[in-house]
Amino acid sequence: QVQLVESGGGLVQAGGSLRLSCAAVGSIFSINAMGWYRQAPGKQRELVATITYRGSTNYTDSVKGRFTISRDNAKNTVDLQMNSLKPEDTAVYYCNADRITTLQSYRYLDIWGQGTLVTVSS
Repeated sequence: QVQLVESGGGLVQAGGSLRLSCAAVGSIFSINAMGWYRQAPGKQRELVATITYRGSTNYTDSVKGRFTISRDNAKNTVDLQMNSLKPEDTAVYYCNADRITTLQSYRYLDIWGQGTLVTVSS
């Protein structure tokens, strides 16, 4: 079995920075695309940023120029560096992997972390 474990959320003032980290745990051979999503109170979960195995990235317009997604394939981790944070960035942030293949050749699809809360005060 595999799981995604997130860390790094917290409370920060507007204009500040936070770095979220997500580690895939288990007997992992490879991970396809990974990403970060967020869900604000009363709103639907939305995509924040994604990154392919080879490092191609995609961002939602509202975070372009402020957030940077990166991954370390050797460590099975994905990070989200968040700068110039705004109150509207307040949400629970979730790590996602669209496909994880284990050393035993099992495939897990659409795996989610437990979420980490980011609160940006004005």
